[in-house]
Amino acid sequence: MQWWSNPSIQQQLQAWLTEDVGMGDMTTLSTVPEQHQSHAIIHSKDGGILAGTPLIREIFKIVDPNVRVEVLAEDGAHLEIGTQIAIVRGSSRSILTGERLVLNLLQRMSGVATRTSQFVAQLPEGSKVHVVDTRKTTPGHRIFEKYAVRIGGGSNHRFGLFDAVLIKDNHIQANGGDLGQAIKAAKSAIPHTMKVEVEIERLTQIDAAIEAGADIIMLDNMDVSTMKQAVQLIRSRSTHVLIEASGGVRESTVRAIAETGVDLISVGALTHSIQALDISLDLNGMKGRSQ
Repeated sequence: MQWWSNPSIQQQLQAWLTEDVGMGDMTTLSTVPEQHQSHAIIHSKDGGILAGTPLIREIFKIVDPNVRVEVLAEDGAHLEIGTQIAIVRGSSRSILTGERLVLNLLQRMSGVATRTSQFVAQLPEGSKVHVVDTRKTTPGHRIFEKYAVRIGGGSNHRFGLFDAVLIKDNHIQANGGDLGQAIKAAKSAIPHTMKVEVEIERLTQIDAAIEAGADIIMLDNMDVSTMKQAVQLIRSRSTHVLIEASGGVRESTVRAIAETGVDLISVGALTHSIQALDISLDLNGMKGRSQ
């Protein structure tokens, strides 16, 4: 089963439609004849990377199972101004009622995919470094935005608080400032299959993190020079610990960070401050039966 067919996703789409439509689309119901049939073209008015096309069918299926969707451009496609994404055929009322939710999701998800691709493009040629997302996502949209990150060439960090341990400065503070104790406490309480990551801000924390058994060490808000030293220190003590760079990563600094030898670069900007792509739906009225 694809994630967009999951019952929980269907419920979410239904809830968003209910939020928008409420008791009915009063404009469409009052101006469009009930039997009127149309086809509509969904097209791009921006350049970028397309993401979210499976949701076009899922949304219109909820609005009206008789609406037919023909996808012309698949997720991951490079959009140009005028690129046709899909053709939607059926009841004009149904098409207009589902239009806004379809466009909202396509626009935001494509914006995330496009932003991700811009960061990934800055990696050195042949680099094995992964650009990853964070939990800085829009509430209710995390699965959609993390999917879009993958479409843009990035990778996903933990999905939520439940699928990995990430010990940050406040967790360490709650353990009396003892980083090693925090790691040991976590490892004693979780399944052996779950990884433990710890955030460090100083080179002096590296030994304690490795000795306590951290699987991933996050270098938080370090400058490139300090980051290089951290990578060298970690690699002199362990070859299997993953190293993640995080904090204030910009498109202009990705290459230099990747060249320090880190394995992962996490970027909150992939999801928390993106610009949605401009995508539109144009209705072409056709009285009588739909084509």
